[in-house]
Amino acid sequence: MAPPRELKQISDTLWELPITFKEGMRVPARIYGTRSLVEQMDDGVFDQVSNVATLPGIVRCVYCMPDGHWGYGFPIGGVAAMDAETGVISPGGIGFDINCGMRALVTNLTYEEVKPHLRDLVDRLFKRVPAGVGSSGFLRIDRDEYREVVEQGARWCVERGYGWPEDLEMTEEGGCIPGADSSKISQRAINRGLNQIGTLGSGNHYLEIQVVKPEHIYDEAIARAFRITIPDQVVIMFHCGSRGFGHQVATDYLQIFLKVMESKYGIRILDRELASAPFSSPEGQDYFAAMKCGINMSFANRQMILHRVREVFSDVFSRDPRDLGLHMIYDVAHNTAKLERYRVNGEFRRLIVHRKGATRAFGPGMEGIPEVYRDIGQPVIIGGSMETGSYLLVGVPTGEQTFFSTAHGSGRTMSRTRARKVFHGKRLQKEMEEHGIYVKSASYSGLAEEAGPAYKDIDEVIDTTVLAGISKKVVKLTPVGNIKG
Repeated sequence: MAPPRELKQISDTLWELPITFKEGMRVPARIYGTRSLVEQMDDGVFDQVSNVATLPGIVRCVYCMPDGHWGYGFPIGGVAAMDAETGVISPGGIGFDINCGMRALVTNLTYEEVKPHLRDLVDRLFKRVPAGVGSSGFLRIDRDEYREVVEQGARWCVERGYGWPEDLEMTEEGGCIPGADSSKISQRAINRGLNQIGTLGSGNHYLEIQVVKPEHIYDEAIARAFRITIPDQVVIMFHCGSRGFGHQVATDYLQIFLKVMESKYGIRILDRELASAPFSSPEGQDYFAAMKCGINMSFANRQMILHRVREVFSDVFSRDPRDLGLHMIYDVAHNTAKLERYRVNGEFRRLIVHRKGATRAFGPGMEGIPEVYRDIGQPVIIGGSMETGSYLLVGVPTGEQTFFSTAHGSGRTMSRTRARKVFHGKRLQKEMEEHGIYVKSASYSGLAEEAGPAYKDIDEVIDTTVLAGISKKVVKLTPVGNIKG
């Protein structure tokens, strides 16, 4: 269906729904995309961004990234900032898979060196990094130790030998966001997450072996800063989050917010999925502390997966991981809410910035970026479909327009149900192998859901973020081996 007639085009890559589009909108809703990308967006995107624009304390605009599509409450790709004193925090603006994010690392291997071992690498990774619904990791800890993990994040792992100190420097928030409080999470959430550290999960989560072709390096200086320095260099990337733990944290607080939202705080919303509480309220602060536990669990999850990746490559090539150059490029979070300071109406204010299916993309010189990247901007990792490739980008100064946020993936154009009807997983696996991509999946139906045509054109999404001035293209990565949840 066509976008709403009220949607006004501001530039080649920016569109706006005015506050008159829907009663109660406090700010406009802005959508980034070419005309073709916007026309591919489902009606739910326009309905949801305008609903978000009615939330108390919201400032400037609601934003939807070019990979945006319908989600729970907020569209996936949604960004909204609320005043920390007068605004709300909403689990729907963060997502159930808290800190679903991306981690990328380089090797000093070329594709020519890896190709003879590719099937062995993928097969071993598939065994050592459990994927699929209900998968369990190798780490065995008790509930008290799990509480330590969700308060300490990736630091807990590194201190126990599951990583290198430099890994923390290359992780958003240093791998541990301060303020996580495990007393604010339920026993059920702990039970769901206890055995899931070091697992991919299902859906669009994956672990991929990729190649950087020389013609796909768009900024050689920044690529060198990422340690990408040789032709056909092999890179590893994976995408996962906080699994059942994060889902339960979100579920618990959605129920709490629905009980107090109107009766205690007089907050009325257009969609129950936008259940909220004042950020400064006891309930809002409890959720903020619990959500941070979800962020830290996800950092720990990706840290354990990194450890297993290093083990597998070391075993296959009979070399130490450091000799193989298995250094992190960066780890970026999606699905978070963070306190940040921005100028609004001429004055700096503390804002709680919700990024759901959107990537933080701080520009050069900003605090919170590793020192090695301070002059070039924060690395951004954007995964495409398993058939089309992914990208490394950096944040740019003009990204302030979206609270330094950019896209996080290609974005679906087809529902999972529809994709399962259109594509056959076993046939897709064979076709991918014929095209040079060896894939292992926990299920054929899960593979079918992630078929390339179910997603937008990743090149167009990336080019849109560049033209819009919210990130800069550095490198494209071509998949050669893939593990799907």
